[in-house]
Parts: sequence; structure tokens; C-alpha cells
Amino acid sequence: MVAPGPNLSDKAMHDYRLVHEAINNKSERAYAELMDRYRDSIYFMLLKMVNSKDDADDLTIEAFGKAFRKLHQYTPNYAFSTWLFKIASNNCIDFIRKKKKNTFSLNRSADQDGGEIEMDIKADVLDPEENFIRDQKIQMMQDVVKRLKPRYRTLVELRYFKELSYEEIAEQLDLPLGTVKAQLFRAREFLFQIMKNTEGSI
Repeated sequence: MVAPGPNLSDKAMHDYRLVHEAINNKSERAYAELMDRYRDSIYFMLLKMVNSKDDADDLTIEAFGKAFRKLHQYTPNYAFSTWLFKIASNNCIDFIRKKKKNTFSLNRSADQDGGEIEMDIKADVLDPEENFIRDQKIQMMQDVVKRLKPRYRTLVELRYFKELSYEEIAEQLDLPLGTVKAQLFRAREFLFQIMKNTEGSI
């Protein structure tokens, strides 16, 4: 790993040592401490961007998942926190763009005289081909989920197929909220690894 730059603060140097430990020793403790140090600040930044607690929760987990998978790409010319916040905000911007595409768009055109306005509305109604593709993707995802360990499979099914909130899952499974979030994070990591090794894309 590259040596840290001279301008890093004491806090940034501590992060650098944790990153070094996570990469070289595969230290679960180092990963956990990095997550603990920044989870709340990442969450509140994303909450301001999406204005939804559930989406902010999901995006926080996604941000750490992406950062941890790319940890070897981090160069300590600047603070780890700067790098992490950039990943989280970029991922959130992508999420917002995709969400807008999946709602509806209006394309308006009017003649110069202010005549009739035509509107081409893309709603949630899918044509037969899009329906088929969507159903195929859902089936493929369900097949991948079946390969998870039972406890992870249950969490993923409740969260993404039944669309329960974290609180509802915690109540239904009689688990602490923190445990639900941590295990869903692990489940996503396993899903990513399975999907990476599965032919075709979802």
C-alpha cells in the first residue's frame, strides 16, 4: 500500500492504519471500526439527499460495500473519509437518477403559436418485452438468493421481495435492529460474490 501523504491529520492516519490492517490482515475488527467511525455521518448525508430513512439505510450499506470491495484502490494522498464520502455520494446520485427514470418523464412540445401540447408519458406500465425481461431478472435473482445460507436468505427475502422495513424485520425475527442491518450487509456481500461468479448478468 502507498505511504500516506504528509498532510493527513491524526484521525486520517488512524484510518490509514485501519485500512492497511483490513487489506493486509483481512481484519474484521478493522472493517468494523471503519464502519463504526463513519456509518452515522454517511447515513445523515445520504438522508439529506434522498429524504427516506429506508433508502438512506440501504445506500449506507451499499456505500460501505463498494468502499470495502475497492479498498485496495484507496491511495492515502487524501483522507480515507474524503474517499468514502465520494463513493457514497456518487452511488446516491446514481440511485436518484435511476429512480427518476423508473417513475415517469414528460416530453412536451408546442408549436410557435402556442397550439396543442403533446405529452409522451412514460409510466410504470411495461410493454410485454419489458415485462418478460423484468420477470427473467426476478427469477434469476431468486435463484441466486436460494444459494445463500438460510438466515441470510430469509433476511433478503423479507427486505427485498416482501419490502419490509428494517424495524419490521427485527420485530418479525425477534432480532436487534443492529443485527438485522449487519447481517443484511453480509448477505449483500455474499450475493455480490455469487453474482460475480454467475454467468450472465442480473
